[in-house]
Amino acid sequence: MTGSLLSMPSDADLRRLLKFSTNDGLIWLGEQRMLLLHLASLQAIRKEMISSVGVRHARKLMMRAGFTAGTRDAQLARQVRPDGSLFEAFAVGLQLHMLEGAVRASLKRFEVNLAEGTAHIVVRWDDSWEAQGYDNSADEPVCWMLLGYASGYTSQFFQRITLFRETQCLACGHSYCEIEGRFLEEWPDGDLLFKDYEEDPILERLEQLHSQVQALQGNNQAQDEQGFLIGRSTAFQEAFALLQQAAPTNVSVLLTGETGVGKELFARSLHAMSPRADKPFIAINCAALPHELIESELFGVEKGAFTSAIATRLGRFERADGGTLMLDELGELPLSAQAKLLRVLQSGELERLGGHSTKTVDVRIIAATNVNLEQAVAEGRFRNDLLYRLNVYPIRIPSLRERIDDIEPLANHLLQRFNKKHGKQIAGLSDLAIAALRGYEWPGNIRELENLIERGVILTASGQSIEANTLFPDLKQKNHQFDKIDGSGQLYTQHSSATALITSVLDTMKQTGLSLETLENCLLHEAVEQANGSISAAARNIGLTRAQLSYRLTQRRSKTGEN
Repeated sequence: MTGSLLSMPSDADLRRLLKFSTNDGLIWLGEQRMLLLHLASLQAIRKEMISSVGVRHARKLMMRAGFTAGTRDAQLARQVRPDGSLFEAFAVGLQLHMLEGAVRASLKRFEVNLAEGTAHIVVRWDDSWEAQGYDNSADEPVCWMLLGYASGYTSQFFQRITLFRETQCLACGHSYCEIEGRFLEEWPDGDLLFKDYEEDPILERLEQLHSQVQALQGNNQAQDEQGFLIGRSTAFQEAFALLQQAAPTNVSVLLTGETGVGKELFARSLHAMSPRADKPFIAINCAALPHELIESELFGVEKGAFTSAIATRLGRFERADGGTLMLDELGELPLSAQAKLLRVLQSGELERLGGHSTKTVDVRIIAATNVNLEQAVAEGRFRNDLLYRLNVYPIRIPSLRERIDDIEPLANHLLQRFNKKHGKQIAGLSDLAIAALRGYEWPGNIRELENLIERGVILTASGQSIEANTLFPDLKQKNHQFDKIDGSGQLYTQHSSATALITSVLDTMKQTGLSLETLENCLLHEAVEQANGSISAAARNIGLTRAQLSYRLTQRRSKTGEN
């Protein structure tokens, strides 16, 4: 497709995506949170970057920021116009860029042949925010962030690296800006162009310095075979500080907290930070085994102790010798096993079932429970002396509801894990999805978060972001009010609770051929009928004055010839 300026499709579908939330002051484009900034502030940031790191580094930083923005917008294109032509779907990027106030974009050329691997795209830019501050004084094109957006959007859209260069710029004295884009391999200097989007050495040096500072301050992410113990919230940091203090000692630790808060991960991290890190870490869930088997699992069995004991078997204590033994769901331990456990804790000695000799073990105990052990003592289900022995160093692990600031880094870490597990490349979580995660009550804590993220990875196509409705299919924004943009650029208010009704009515009109005039006529008459003929009451019910409703009814009677 070529021509002076190509005709663009309507952007009404895109304007519906832009919402101004009057309840909390947030701005949304689809599921991505947006910002309405003063142009002067962006221009000031740009000048400060040039002054601080020089033109070359500032240019690369701005281009990479634009590339990221373009990539995010490209994820919307196929979703918004799934049945449109390639040109109509691609035009989403130009129209979104205009809707976001960045530049007025017009397509001059759109020649793309995916089968042959060729592309030639020419875009005219008017009113570039980056060129606006130069007054024709620039020696070379200056629309860095806009250029990065075009390259990022087109690369994501076609799923292959596509690079643009600015062939003329308003800042250099031209009447408008113009960019030209081709697939990477079509540019004779494509590798050189692509260097603009590679990581900047100055950023790498800053990252290295940041890593060194973190190392000096102490590593707050204890690694184990399951990943990292991640957290930055105050509640997490308080629990982690207790863990760090206990790590170099041999004190028995009692981990408490709700189901799913990650007690085993805390236990493994404690073991990893301790002098016993190169020795075994053994965990047993006391609630997962029948009571009659728990003692043999913990303390071992001598051959011939009972009918099925055809060989001597080591228990968990002996297998953990020199290392750490985690007793999960400790509150489910039967009283007989509690007595033997107390002896091991006091003397370090045990006897296997059916045995007569004493074995000495050196084991650090980490107990974990989600029940109130004091209440269990009062009810006679738990030994008081064992509780005193284990409760020397209690650590309460906070629920996920108390760790709101940890939800996003935890979710992103889990996303990478499940991307690898399922062989996918999910782009991330939408801003609305993150907001939904932060606002959820989390009865299942981190275990529930793991399940949600894994389901999101499975249900989301590679290259796309996990959306809020994928994580929470029943998510509804009750009583939430949005301001949207109409065709003239004006804001109008709409409650999200009305969206489903409006969609249903539009579908019905499409299926039946019902006109808007007929629909309004039916609505007005039905309002009067439900108000038992009272014009005043009917007007109040549909948000009109009595005079407005009377006028509309009179107009319709005159058109239909009614008396």
